[in-house]
Amino acid sequence: MSIAVDIVVNTGLLFLKAAPWLLLGLVIAAGIRAFVPQPRIAGWLGGHGAWPTIKAALIGAPLPLCSCSVIPVAVGLHRSGASRASTTSFLIATPETGADSVGASYALLGPFFTVVRPVAAIASAIITGLASHLMPIAKPSAAATTGGCCSRVSNEPNCCASPPAASADNCCAGAEPARHRSAGAAAAQPSNTATSADCCGSRDTPAGKRARLAEGMHYAITRILDEFGLWLLAGLVVAGITLTVVPPETLATYGSGFPAMLIMLAISVPLYVCATQSTPIATALLAAGMSPGAVLVFLLAGPATNLATIGAVRQEFGSAFAGFYLGCMGACALAFGLATDAAVAALGIDMVTGVDADHALMPLWLSLPAAVVLVAISIKPLRAPLLRRLEPA
Repeated sequence: MSIAVDIVVNTGLLFLKAAPWLLLGLVIAAGIRAFVPQPRIAGWLGGHGAWPTIKAALIGAPLPLCSCSVIPVAVGLHRSGASRASTTSFLIATPETGADSVGASYALLGPFFTVVRPVAAIASAIITGLASHLMPIAKPSAAATTGGCCSRVSNEPNCCASPPAASADNCCAGAEPARHRSAGAAAAQPSNTATSADCCGSRDTPAGKRARLAEGMHYAITRILDEFGLWLLAGLVVAGITLTVVPPETLATYGSGFPAMLIMLAISVPLYVCATQSTPIATALLAAGMSPGAVLVFLLAGPATNLATIGAVRQEFGSAFAGFYLGCMGACALAFGLATDAAVAALGIDMVTGVDADHALMPLWLSLPAAVVLVAISIKPLRAPLLRRLEPA
C-alpha cells in the first residue's frame, strides 16, 4: 500500500511542477496561432535545407520551456507551416537547455557543463532534425491538416493574399481588407463582410486582437490539449512510478562508462525531468561518483525523450518516426557522453562540485492554481462555459 501511496504522491508532485509550464506552453501556442502569420512561420522554419533546422534549434535553445510546455508550442509551429525537421529540432533543443538552466548549470555543475551542455543540446537537435529527412513523411492526420487558411502555404506574404472561403475555423474568415483587393473585387464583395474576423484590417484593432487571442486559446485547448492530454498524463504517471521504484539518488550506483550511459538512457525515457530540474539531480550524480559523460546523457535524454514527448511525436508524425526520434536522440546522447568522458580525461578536469543538490517545487501559490486550471480545461463539461466565450464569432 505504501508503494501505491508513494506513486500517487510522486505523480501529484510532478503534475504540480508541470502544470504552470504546460499552461505557459498552451498560451504561447495560442499566441503563435493568433498573432504570427502562418506563412511567416513556414518561411522561417519550412523547407528542407539545413538552415531552417539550425534556426529552430537556436530559437528553441534559450526559451525557458520544459518537456511538457514545449509540446503544444512545437505542435502549433508544425501545424503553422514549420517543417518536420525544424519541429524536431525545436522539440529537442528547447527542453534540453534554456536561459534558466544555463545559470543553474554554472551554479551547480561548473563552467565545463555550462559550455558543454548547451552545445551538445543544440548539436543533437540539429543532427536529429537533419537526419529526419531520411525518414519518409507519413500521411498527415486530419487534425494536422485543418489548421486554418495558412497551414499549408509557405510563400504567401500574409493570410489575406489568397484567401479561401470563409469558415469559423479559418484565420481568413470573411473577406480580405479592401487594401488587399482590386477595385473590382471590392465592388463584388458583399458589404456585410467588412466586419468579418479576417487576418488583417479590423483584426488589428484592440478588440480584433482580443478576438484573435480568444480564437487561439480555443484552438490550443480543443485541438492541442485534447490530442496530447492523455499522453501527458500517461507520461507523468509512468514518471511517478519510475521515481518511486528507482529514485534519482540511487542512479549513481550504476557506475560509469558506456554501460552506465545505457542505463541512464533507459531510465530517462520514463523519467520526466526538465532542464532546470535535472541540474541538481545531475549534481548529486556527479558528487556520488558517476562519470560526467553518463551525467550528460541524463541531462540530454531526460528532458527530450520522456514518454509524453514520444507520445506527442507519435501522434503528430507516426509510430515509425517516433521510433526514429528516440533512436537518433539516444545515439546523439551516447555519442556526446563518450566524447565528454574522453575530453575530461584528456584535459584532466576536476568535476567535483560540492554543491547542495536539493531542488524545491515551484511556489505552491503558482503551481496549485495552474493545476486546477489545467484540470478544469481538460474536462469537457467543466470547460464548456469557457469555450463558449472563446468560440470564434
